[in-house]
Amino acid sequence: MRDSSTGSSGTRSQWYKAEECLGWLSLPTPDPRYAPVMITRPTEEWRDKVQQQKAAVAAGTLNEAQAYALHLWPESFIDAVDVALDQYEADARWLRGLTDEQAFASVERVVSALNAIDVEHGCIETTVREELCEYIDDVLAETGVDVDALTARRGIPRHELTDQWRDW
Repeated sequence: MRDSSTGSSGTRSQWYKAEECLGWLSLPTPDPRYAPVMITRPTEEWRDKVQQQKAAVAAGTLNEAQAYALHLWPESFIDAVDVALDQYEADARWLRGLTDEQAFASVERVVSALNAIDVEHGCIETTVREELCEYIDDVLAETGVDVDALTARRGIPRHELTDQWRDW
């Protein structure tokens, strides 16, 4: 039953009981120096820029020829990259404690998928390449993989993590 006085399910007294129970719980304010970094997918930024420029074109404040995002990142390209990154993130969740070969195999799979996407769409240019490489590295680091140590054991600098397989 929905309680119209609280705007939520349950009764007013249940709401207050829950609030009283949780009221004693006082968590410390996180120190921003140690706060986890939220990794933002490049595709989120591309999609936002495309939507902004579509809206500006529709409003007449931007000429379609000047709407570079619409041409750089077509929706079909962004969607395809998201599928590849979804799979990579799923792979990466299991990397903690696994072998270097398994970590590199995960990187190879995502890079190979992105190679195929680039062949189909031709949208991976310098800035996009750098964003994707940084994202691949960041996902590994976020899952607890020491990327510096991983690449050092392979005898390559960290910035060459994807180079062996990358065609873009």
